[in-house]
Amino acid sequence: MIIAQIKSQIRYVTNVDGETTDVLIPVEIWQQMMSFINSDNVSGLAWIDEQEPKSQILADLQESMRQAAVGQTFPVSELWDDIEA
Repeated sequence: MIIAQIKSQIRYVTNVDGETTDVLIPVEIWQQMMSFINSDNVSGLAWIDEQEPKSQILADLQESMRQAAVGQTFPVSELWDDIEA
């Protein structure tokens, strides 16, 4: 979506003195903005993922490798269940 299209969908709220006090943004635009703000431009990871300690990342990877070695695998849809809840 280009800037002109975004600007045409934004609404401003003013008080009785005509001063702008708030902005109304369509949910779709808000979600895109939050996605952009919450991800790192270089890695594409969310901010919270960038802050995860390397020791925890390594532990998660080791556990995943252990599970794969014993044939314990999961469908991708199941892996994302806890995120959508």
